[in-house]
Amino acid sequence: MIAGQVAVVTGASAGIGEAVARDLAAHGANVLLVARREDRLAAIVEGIGDNASALALDVSQPDAAGTMLAAANERFGRADILINNAGIFRTGPLEAFDLANLAPMIALNYEAAVRASYVFARAMKAAGSGNIVNISSIGANLTAPGGGVYGGLKRALEIFSDSLRIELAGTGVRVGIVAPGSTATEIFDHIPSDRRPGSGAGLTPLEPQDIAYAVRFLVEQPARSNVPHLRIYSSGQQH
Repeated sequence: MIAGQVAVVTGASAGIGEAVARDLAAHGANVLLVARREDRLAAIVEGIGDNASALALDVSQPDAAGTMLAAANERFGRADILINNAGIFRTGPLEAFDLANLAPMIALNYEAAVRASYVFARAMKAAGSGNIVNISSIGANLTAPGGGVYGGLKRALEIFSDSLRIELAGTGVRVGIVAPGSTATEIFDHIPSDRRPGSGAGLTPLEPQDIAYAVRFLVEQPARSNVPHLRIYSSGQQH
């Protein structure tokens, strides 16, 4: 059970992150929502209630992980659950891919999750328990033209997560991955609808709440169990 535990959720101002934060809070967790949009965070926290708090922060900054952990400790006294969800999606063919997108994607989609995982895992290991869930993508296992950077970073995140899980075996700290398929979030808003991943006739995308259920499934496992990888497809997805 997660009632009374403290969860830190990045990318929590919309989409999957918001859904995860709301779902965990609805089941009794204290939640620290982290994202850059302070006004959006404030509105969500007000809607959740006293067991939620906001931290306006760019998690791609090198010192962000320490700031998040300190905020969780100050507000709630500890951190039991970390959900690394923040990310951006940029793709494009060889001739058109903007190389200026490379560094921000690496910093947010990979480095930020790695830094946070290490910082929180050290504290959790000292406490003897904890859960880290890194949000990946089915793109980590798809080879698609123009999607090599995004998919490659998600694949790297999965390898890192599996390695950390093995390193932490027996410490009480669990690491898992949730890899969503096509999901209706704003991460694709800048892409024409007919070019979005998984777009096609008859496809009903997943909703953020579907991913929130999956995340809670991982963190509610009994202490003897660790689900390392949960991949979720839309029922109409054909890859």
